[in-house]
Amino acid sequence: MTPRRILYCHCAFAQVVPDDTKSAVIEDLSGSGVSFDAVPDLCEMSARRDPALAVIAAADDVTIVACYPRAVRWLFTGAGVTLPEHVRVLNMRERRIARRRKPSGVLLQCGRPGRGVDAARPR
Repeated sequence: MTPRRILYCHCAFAQVVPDDTKSAVIEDLSGSGVSFDAVPDLCEMSARRDPALAVIAAADDVTIVACYPRAVRWLFTGAGVTLPEHVRVLNMRERRIARRRKPSGVLLQCGRPGRGVDAARPR
């Protein structure tokens, strides 16, 4: 089952995710037919205490495609927003991308092979 809300962070200012990784992820998201939101940089949003972070955190079923889950949680906390534990954070910094297409959902696998913590699994 596909999450109701997917948020993709382009990490534009920190430049911690390789461009080829970001390109592959955005290509897969765009080709999946799944609706998603893209933001230039969660770090910047956190620094500005952007109210959109509270909207994202309040969503029932959200997956954030960005960097390390602990860093994403800290960014929300730094902006004064609690990110609920059920929010899934996929890590593009330690990633592998499954180049498969199925209509059942987003087919990204973010995380090192063999590490289930940040792996997206189509349901």
